[in-house]
Order: sequence, then C-alpha cells, then structure tokens
Amino acid sequence: MQTKHSFIYADSRKLETTADNSIDLVVTSPPYPMIEMWDRQFSFLTPGLENMLEESNYSAAFEAMHLELDKVWIELRRVMKQGALACINIGDATRTLNNRFRLFANHARVQSKFFELGFDLLPVILWRKQTNAPNKFMGSGMLPPGAYITLEHEYILVFRKGPKRVFATEKEKKQRRESAYFWEERNSWFSDLWDFKGTRQETTSGELRKRSAAYPFLLPFRLINMFSGFGDTVLDPFSGTGTTAMAAIAAGRNSINCEFESSFYKPVKDRLIQEASQLSSYNGERIARHLEFVEKHQKEKGKLKHLNKHYGFPVMTAQEQDLKLAFVKSIEEQKENLFTATYTSDHEVKTSDTDLLSIIKRLKV
Repeated sequence: MQTKHSFIYADSRKLETTADNSIDLVVTSPPYPMIEMWDRQFSFLTPGLENMLEESNYSAAFEAMHLELDKVWIELRRVMKQGALACINIGDATRTLNNRFRLFANHARVQSKFFELGFDLLPVILWRKQTNAPNKFMGSGMLPPGAYITLEHEYILVFRKGPKRVFATEKEKKQRRESAYFWEERNSWFSDLWDFKGTRQETTSGELRKRSAAYPFLLPFRLINMFSGFGDTVLDPFSGTGTTAMAAIAAGRNSINCEFESSFYKPVKDRLIQEASQLSSYNGERIARHLEFVEKHQKEKGKLKHLNKHYGFPVMTAQEQDLKLAFVKSIEEQKENLFTATYTSDHEVKTSDTDLLSIIKRLKV
C-alpha cells in the first residue's frame, strides 16, 4: 500500500489546484481572529485592519478577520465531496482592550458561516487544554466580581457537506470495514470532551511550532481515523508544520496540505523524513492498548466472541473483524512538494492475542 501527500505553498482562499468534489475529509486549525499573535498575518490579508485595531473598532476588526477565513470555508464547500466532513479546531479569543476584558467567540462565528453555506452542523468536541500555571487565573484574584473564568478549552467543530456518505461499490464497502476502529476506542473518541495535552507534539524547530500554533499529533490522528477510510484524501488548508499530513500518513490516508508561508517547506520535508520511523508506533500503541483491554475483559467478564481476521486477536464486535492498521515503512520525496509513504504488508504484522512483546518488536521499522 502507498499513499501520496502533496504540499501546496499558496493562498488557501483560492485552492486552485484542488479539484471540485475531491476531498473526503478536512482537518485543520486556522489562525484565530483577535489572538494577538495573528494580528500581523490578518493585517497583511485585510486592508484597513490595522486602523480598526488602532482606533479601537474591535467588533469591526473581529468581523474583518472572519471575512478572510470565510473565503477558505467557501472553497471547502467546492472541493469537498458530498457526505464529506470538515473538522475545524479553533479557540475563542480573550483580550483586554481599552482596559476592558472581552471574549471574542470565534467558534460561534465559524459555525454561523458554515450554516449559511449549507453545511450540516454536527455535535462539537471540547478539547480541554488544562494548565497548572500559577498565573492562569485572570482578573482580580479573590475579590468579586472582577475575576474571570479561565479559558482552558478549544473547540473541534464538525460539519458535513450534504447527506451522509454512501459506500456504493464492493471496494468502498471493503475499505470501510478495514478502516474500523476498536470498540473501546469508539467509546473514548466519540465523547464530546477530549482531555489531553500536547505531550506527543515534537518538531525540530520550537520557533516553527510557535509560529504555526500546531496542535498535537493525537488530535488529527483521532479525527482522521474517526471520519475517513483507507484510500481517502484529507485536506488541511492551514498545514503549518505538517502535523495533519503526519497523522494522515500514520492512518494510511492521502493528504493535500496548503500553507501560505513557503518558508515551512524545508522544515516540513525534514520532519517527514526524520519522523517516518516513529509513525508506526502510534498504531503499535493502539494494539497494545487493545490487548490490555482484552486481557482485562477476559479476566472480569469472560472471552470476547469475535476474532480479527488480519491479526488473530479477539475483538468485541463483528465490525472489528476486518480492522486493519497502517504501519509505515518509509517516506520518500517523489518530486518537490510530493511525498509517497510505503507501508508494511499484512504478513509482516501478523500477531496473536498472547504475544504482546512480539507485536511491539515486529512493529518497529
């Protein structure tokens, strides 16, 4: 199996090289309006924005920034297939302006635009990014009413273009069955509260991570496994350091990644090559966690009724019998901005439900 991953260094408000109705899933995190670190970028894109901010016309500035993001959402409607989903990670902004502390509800503004464009709004995920920093509390400490609620979460907004996706051909149905996730993963992933920090986020450049506001690998990796299948194409119109592409590679999906700043090209290329050997570990960890679940279930409740056809270990439901995972062998640059990921074949990852150490050993590339 191979997947392809292209990187386009251009303005995502015009996805000119992406065909109509060609994208199966969008996973992205745009710049957040009214977050100060993004003022300069929005000012470059939005005529008159600097004057709005200088003149304290903050409501107008907020709307002007979102009007630029709207152009990307309009392009998504064009390039997404019927039934495709878009997952938008965005946080609200808090800012003290003219000595007045205010919240700017970015998530609500984005939801409103997608609704206007005809997308179906689906239940959202709250990603809780808790911190124990001593200065995290805002306002006047213990004196009412001058302290403010601590903002420790972001939103993962989920939208669907048109009716539910249809799997018409036998090939499509087979790929869907093979793209299943574990029963216990379903119970965790499809909760509306995700509570994890970005502990797995690794890049070779801390400065790049700061500039891109990159989300942790686990976030797109979950979403891609939840809402797409093998052979699908995932689009990230704000690709930054390439985290969505890395997650797509680990999940066995194709990806198209658009980024305005061409200076990201070399760091992203280096990251793809250097971290290729690490990507199989994520699916290795999924198997390890599943086998821990199996062992606990068999001790407490008895044996599971079904076996996975590819790996031989027990699974909870019949829908998991065809489940396969992608294990990366290599990533190569075919030509500038186009990479191919190659995967191990099925026989290289055959396992039994009792041989966990052998599983981990075999999954090391």
